[in-house]
Amino acid sequence: MIKEFLNEFKEFAVKGNVIDMAVGIIIGGAFSPIVNSLVKDIIMPPIGFVLGNVDFSNLYIPITKSEQTFSTLAEAQEAGIVTINYGVFINTLISFLIVAFAVFLLVKFINKLKLEKKEETCEAVEATTKECPYCCSVINIKAKKCAFCGSELQ
Repeated sequence: MIKEFLNEFKEFAVKGNVIDMAVGIIIGGAFSPIVNSLVKDIIMPPIGFVLGNVDFSNLYIPITKSEQTFSTLAEAQEAGIVTINYGVFINTLISFLIVAFAVFLLVKFINKLKLEKKEETCEAVEATTKECPYCCSVINIKAKKCAFCGSELQ
């Protein structure tokens, strides 16, 4: 029973889909810091500038009462203030949207390649077959007699 289970797992693990998934996870992990840097260092500074020099990573709502005010999120957290970090959430949301858009473009490109390959295959099949005018069955293009209804063909 254990041997069957291990054999079944081995068969599952060496299938192409599992290996493809592992490669995708590794590439996704490597892609994440690039997207985070894109958002933090390239996209958010101009948006913050346009909105009046707002640094989204320092936008927060203090939950713990304090008489002191803090100019950055790091200062507030260092002082032990509990905060809701909605600016960090905005940055993370933008990162997610960029990754989702990149994945969408990748899937769209792969589907286009698959569709082109499928159309090439269909054209090859259509060139070797024809339809019987009497019973509408698909038959070999060289057939002189329909294999399904027995009609003579021209």
